[in-house]
Amino acid sequence: MTETGMLLGSTTGGSPSIAQSDYWWYRARTRILETVMKPYVGTPRRLLDVGSADGPSVTWLEGTAEHHVSLDVDPRGLADGGVCGSANRLPFADDSFDVVAAFDVIEHCDPEATALAEIERVLAPGGRFLMSVPAYNWAWTRHDDHNHHYRRYTLRRAVEAIRAAGLSPVRATYGFTGTFPMFAAQRLVTRVKERGPARARKLPDGGVAPLPEVSPGIEKVLLGATRIDERLLPRLDLPFGSSVLVVAGKEDRKPRLHSDMPRRAA
Repeated sequence: MTETGMLLGSTTGGSPSIAQSDYWWYRARTRILETVMKPYVGTPRRLLDVGSADGPSVTWLEGTAEHHVSLDVDPRGLADGGVCGSANRLPFADDSFDVVAAFDVIEHCDPEATALAEIERVLAPGGRFLMSVPAYNWAWTRHDDHNHHYRRYTLRRAVEAIRAAGLSPVRATYGFTGTFPMFAAQRLVTRVKERGPARARKLPDGGVAPLPEVSPGIEKVLLGATRIDERLLPRLDLPFGSSVLVVAGKEDRKPRLHSDMPRRAA
């Protein structure tokens, strides 16, 4: 199993998704993100995609906004018009975007609070923040080190971070529940191996973490298992999984007009 390697707090390395955008995990995540988050996107005028050099995972957002702005520290994944920059210092004015997406980005940012405060700052009142992050610190392996992760999350931990930034969660769930038994087994076995004498090699400076090799047969099994998420997520929040997905809103603090006030019953 893997999470994307967006380096929003660093300028070294890069995301393996740039070279392997058809990897099974990125394809599955595209469908899971769309299932959970598309109902909250609407038709925004301006949308910011933070960490956009990330395979196909945001293709479902294309065409939803009048202006779609992409930002990443890795210019290789940016199309024409994309902005090279960091989540910890977004080069945009306050209240600039109706939707901000950050898929497997915040775990790369330190301090976490700075990146989330920046997202809250550029998000317009009444707007939506879409976030995914990797789950469970017990699943930490050398893969997380290679991808420059600072942390993994529980659902509660992710929601607390969102609230601390002044945003209000409207949906929070785990994802990749269907593949979770295989993910947990693989991570636990890897952790045992990494405690032994056979240590994983360090990446060279600027190196990109390799994605785990998966045979065509196993890939078919994994993609099939993620269909469980797609069937359940439209109506249920899932209790465990290898990713945490959160949709949050920014309170509209504009005073309501008299005509907008609820009428009292006669």
